[in-house]
Amino acid sequence: MTTVQRHTKAEDDQQQPPALHGAALEFVWLELTGKCQLQCTQCYAESGPSGTHGTMSDEDWIRVIDQAVGLGVGMVQFIGGEPMLHPALGTLVEHALDQGVAVEVYSNLVHVPKHLWTILSREGVQLATSWYTDDPGEHAQIVGRPTHRQTLANIQLAQSLGIPLRAGAIRLANDQRIEHGVNQLHTLGVSQVGVDDLRGVGRGAIGAEPDLSALCGQCANGRVAILPDGSVSPCVFSRWDQMHVGNVRRQSLTDIVAGTPLTTIRQELQNHFNTSTAPVGVCDPNGACRPNTPPPGCRPQVPSCLPDRPHPVADPAEQAPARSACEPGICGPGTRHCKPVAPTCLPDKPHPVN
Repeated sequence: MTTVQRHTKAEDDQQQPPALHGAALEFVWLELTGKCQLQCTQCYAESGPSGTHGTMSDEDWIRVIDQAVGLGVGMVQFIGGEPMLHPALGTLVEHALDQGVAVEVYSNLVHVPKHLWTILSREGVQLATSWYTDDPGEHAQIVGRPTHRQTLANIQLAQSLGIPLRAGAIRLANDQRIEHGVNQLHTLGVSQVGVDDLRGVGRGAIGAEPDLSALCGQCANGRVAILPDGSVSPCVFSRWDQMHVGNVRRQSLTDIVAGTPLTTIRQELQNHFNTSTAPVGVCDPNGACRPNTPPPGCRPQVPSCLPDRPHPVADPAEQAPARSACEPGICGPGTRHCKPVAPTCLPDKPHPVN
């Protein structure tokens, strides 16, 4: 068993310089690993069976959580890869909870180690998963393995244990049975089901270079992502090298968040989205868009361009409930109403069409 030295918040406050004005965080993605049992066709992190847990030690993750608490973080999301494969997940979840931070574990729910169910049942923990279809065969084509039954069984088990769970339904093609999949989850009692389209990052970029069109416009606004090698990026989607703003193995998270690289990236993103000529949709991309925290309802500028859909068209089935222009909603992997700014082309549509 891995032994981890635990820090108290008071000890970290003594070790860190005072938080600088404007350096506060609300949410942090903790990408524990690049390892996953699956090899999904659209994976923005390019995770798979050959992935690794990276170079972050358990002690490194504990230190980052403590520093995030000092910066005002209210929720962390453990993600991957598949976070259930990381041997220290339970220890890290409990440490975050003990620091008063809410936790979401974003998992494919193919396999949940038995001992983790007790930890996941603690107050302050919620689960999230991606969903594609009610058809096991179609599911296997997307994720690379016949795991529909296992994920479905663990969704049902989480429901029976009273663990809050949301799902992100990801649309990859117009003939995909995504609506049937959403209905299936609703039948099981999963009320929070968002819908998102393919993001042009990682394997989802289909060989193209990543760019800002895959982003929602809220990167680095009160949130950052920490990758398995300790690199810090504005969010889990803005993960290419040019977007890295530091490394928590060599710098404190406090210094990174208050540092010039993140400030510069934040300003560049703001300039880009302020001057974008893409038509504005139902949600101002510069409004509040809080990642991975319910309720849904933030769709930056235009929806993605799917095969056989020549123009970005708002899908009535995806319209947010009537509310103000943009209520803080979820914006992250597999979430509803937070779309990339530019249309994304899927495999059988070689060029973006406006």
